[in-house]
Amino acid sequence: MILCGLLRSLRPPGGAVARLIPAGIATVLAVLLVAAAAAPAAAQPFLKFSLETRVDSQAVPILLALDRGYLKAEGLDVTIDPATGAQEVLSRVASGTYDFGLVDINALIRWRDQNPGVAMPAVFVIYNRAPFAVLARRSREIAAPKDLDGKRIGASVADGSLANLRLFARLNEVDPARLRVDAVALPVREPMLASGQVDAISATTFTAVDLAARGVPAADIVVLPMADYGVVLYGQAIVAGPRLVAERGDTVRAVLRGVLRGLRDMVADPARAIEAVARRIDPQQTARELERLRMAVRDNIVTAEVRENGFGAVDMERLARSIDQLALGQEFRTKPRPADVFDPAFLPPRADRLPR
Repeated sequence: MILCGLLRSLRPPGGAVARLIPAGIATVLAVLLVAAAAAPAAAQPFLKFSLETRVDSQAVPILLALDRGYLKAEGLDVTIDPATGAQEVLSRVASGTYDFGLVDINALIRWRDQNPGVAMPAVFVIYNRAPFAVLARRSREIAAPKDLDGKRIGASVADGSLANLRLFARLNEVDPARLRVDAVALPVREPMLASGQVDAISATTFTAVDLAARGVPAADIVVLPMADYGVVLYGQAIVAGPRLVAERGDTVRAVLRGVLRGLRDMVADPARAIEAVARRIDPQQTARELERLRMAVRDNIVTAEVRENGFGAVDMERLARSIDQLALGQEFRTKPRPADVFDPAFLPPRADRLPR
């Protein structure tokens, strides 16, 4: 464009450029014009992607898309940073400090209730089935939801596990008022169950891996996946910033194409995929992260719904039910609509998203 402007500025009224430019300079300009025309489109602007917590197995699809060049192949320059929780991710993306975030979609729904005017949807769901669970000690005579009646249970406000526990209880005819709930900080929740200070905790299925590492005998660990007891919530999802959604849809689509390739690689070979995490964490944690990843692929990512609808999508009727269920665990001021929470417009075609 600059060269074309230069040539126009040198064109005399009714005259030819060639008569005003020495032959050597004209040749150089011609070569530069040809090179400019043949050059590939400029890379997209620099993008920032926020994880929800530290680097762990949940980040594998994003890390693979970065490490294996799938985002670069889309013309994207992306950096990935950890965060301290869902609220930080959502604040980062809403403010425009970050362009994308990986976050629990239920945290997004709760956040939307407080920020109804911000158009910041999820655009790709990775966990089709939320991994929320109650974990208990069999030695405390807990084997089913009804056994939680009167038991002491640890849960945290920070990760939504307290609200999830209330929802789980109400769906399974357990009076929440009869639960002896301790609102605890996340760092002490698992240790309290391991040491016997509580009878159960509200966390995720992956927490069983941590309990075993803390010396709790496998035979004494009871895992009650909430999805097995009526909870229809989705899980981890990618959210896109308001400006991207409104003005740069092609950039959102390009990111999702790259992440989809990373997700496919992860599903096909978790043991190799976990290397993307291993190079960024304490090597002693790798085996534990691989176990979590295999659990996620089996139980949360490749589900019957995903085999039908493809990776990334949601069933809007199910999403509506999930919002209704969240209302059982907390009171909404303005209950979000499914269309406010998830926008399918940026997904790759269904045929490209179906599991192979």
